[in-house]
Amino acid sequence: MSATLTAKDFSNGNTPTWCPGCGDFGVLRGIQGALAKLNISPENSVLVSGIGCSGKISHYFGGYSIHTTHGRTLPTALGIKSSRPELTVLAAGGDGDGYGIGVGHLVHAARRNLPVTYIVMDNSVYGNTKGQTSPTSPLGYESSTSPEGNLDQPINPLLLAWSSGATFIGQGFSGDIKHLEDLFIRGIQHDGFSLINVFSPCVVFNKAQGYDFYKKKITYQDCPAETSPEFVSLLSENPFTAGVLWQNKKDTARYQQQKVVDSDIVSYLKARII
Repeated sequence: MSATLTAKDFSNGNTPTWCPGCGDFGVLRGIQGALAKLNISPENSVLVSGIGCSGKISHYFGGYSIHTTHGRTLPTALGIKSSRPELTVLAAGGDGDGYGIGVGHLVHAARRNLPVTYIVMDNSVYGNTKGQTSPTSPLGYESSTSPEGNLDQPINPLLLAWSSGATFIGQGFSGDIKHLEDLFIRGIQHDGFSLINVFSPCVVFNKAQGYDFYKKKITYQDCPAETSPEFVSLLSENPFTAGVLWQNKKDTARYQQQKVVDSDIVSYLKARII
């Protein structure tokens, strides 16, 4: 595409109805800015979302979009990428959608390593249903489902993805849109599956983890870890580290092999249907 794109080219004109101050505004702006900088046309981009506040992100996206069922963003996105490999495919969901009901799909998407960028808006709470404990709620978090404080150890999604074979793992903060744009660009350019966890504050139901909380906690990592011990140590020292934390370029050959298999399957199915 020859014309220079802007973030506005990836807006469909719908006005977001998120609560004022919701971190998801920043994620949407980061996606739009990243695709514009990469000069990927709206008709060649697809955004798949799930259920929850984060699921509404597809309602405001100017390219193709699908609002699918709870926890099923990844299988839908992987199906699109398998059948239309020339498209840039992104999946977007929340911590409940991605690390609760959809956590099994995360494991297998990482194993399969198709080049889909999965952006998770993590606010450590079920904001859409008024603030219940989520898979990433910290120990002691008080909610209607944990009035005495959360007793369940929260999921560490980055370690889970890494242990499942993810070849790109990043983390960002919706209060830093420029950094998010760069992070999304690198995830999209990666020739394999990318998980990008974004701390996206819910200013209504999780006031303990708002913008000021993350600004104090977050540190930035310039380069991804070079070894597995370094990656684990990095997250152990500070789980709020932002940047590209892991990138295994050597293992992306799996995708090239999978493209051949997917192509054969699609050709077979088309022949059967026709």
